[in-house]
Amino acid sequence: MIKRMTIMLLCMGLLFGGLYGFQAFKASMIRSAIAGMANPQQTVSTAIAETVSWQSTQGAVGSLRAVNGADLALQVAGIVQSIEFNSGDSVEAGQVLLKLVDVDDAAKLRSLQATAENYAIVVRRNEEQIKFNAVSQATLDSDRANLKNAQALVDQQRALLEQKTLKAPFSGKLGIRAVDVGQYLSPGTAIVTLQSLDPIFIDFYLPQQALASVKEGQEVGVTVDAFPGERYTGKISAINSKVDTSSRNFQVRATLDNPGKRLLPGMFARVEIAVGAPEPLVTVPLTALVRNSYGDLVYVVDDLKGGSGTARQTFVKTRTPKGDRVGIIEGVKAGEVVVVAGQIKLRNGSPVRIDNARVPKAEEAPRIVDK
Repeated sequence: MIKRMTIMLLCMGLLFGGLYGFQAFKASMIRSAIAGMANPQQTVSTAIAETVSWQSTQGAVGSLRAVNGADLALQVAGIVQSIEFNSGDSVEAGQVLLKLVDVDDAAKLRSLQATAENYAIVVRRNEEQIKFNAVSQATLDSDRANLKNAQALVDQQRALLEQKTLKAPFSGKLGIRAVDVGQYLSPGTAIVTLQSLDPIFIDFYLPQQALASVKEGQEVGVTVDAFPGERYTGKISAINSKVDTSSRNFQVRATLDNPGKRLLPGMFARVEIAVGAPEPLVTVPLTALVRNSYGDLVYVVDDLKGGSGTARQTFVKTRTPKGDRVGIIEGVKAGEVVVVAGQIKLRNGSPVRIDNARVPKAEEAPRIVDK
């Protein structure tokens, strides 16, 4: 009886001991798995921080404006007699564009010219007769005054007649005409727009803090959404003589060459102004920069061995990006390896494995448009 009890207790002890050992082993494995899951190795792409000659820039947005541009109109009323242009034509200064019916005005001009010619004859005759005292000086003075008045009326009517003809005030390209032959035009009715397109202005605003870093003759680069990948160059031609009190910004105007006349007034454009002298600066790809509410940061890979290492989070101070790179003032040293893809999976101290088979390609720099 005692022997069977002993055997039973021994079996029960072995059973419970095995269960306890299994549970302990299972808990250990779970802890190891959880510990491994807490900080797994992540695959990232990297690049090396490089020192380059860096030219600081001041960015702005602006609008293109023609050097000469106007919506042409006449200052007198009348009916359109003829249109001497087609929409989109290039015209020269002084070229006739449109004429109004001017029959009555032309007839009145001829009448006034005849009157003036008659007064001129009377004055010449009196000037000969006064030598023999055939007429009085008062009569001659009166006839001379009448001649001047008649000539003034002729000039007035000739000016009124010229106002019935629209001429191009400057050379440029016409827009789409807005009137037709036979149409009655009131004074000031817009007929067509005329724009001088080469060169062309760009107007933009800068904060007052930038006033000391810009000057006339300084080079600017301009890009527009309509022609991606193209960069137009120009120079600052004027800086406004006052600062806007509501925004504390000041207006700047630059002049651009416009080959092909593809840039049009009113287009939105981005402006980049080179300020200061070039300086050596550590740069990294723009994709390496992680922005959050605490500031900009970069992940640097330390202890790099055999394509693996440890990610270190470091806050940085940057310059304004240029293209696909950004200048680092503080936080990254030249030669350090920085993460450019896969940062969303990282935290400070995460183990990483480098795979640069699919490194993001750098954006092609905008090309300067040939003049």
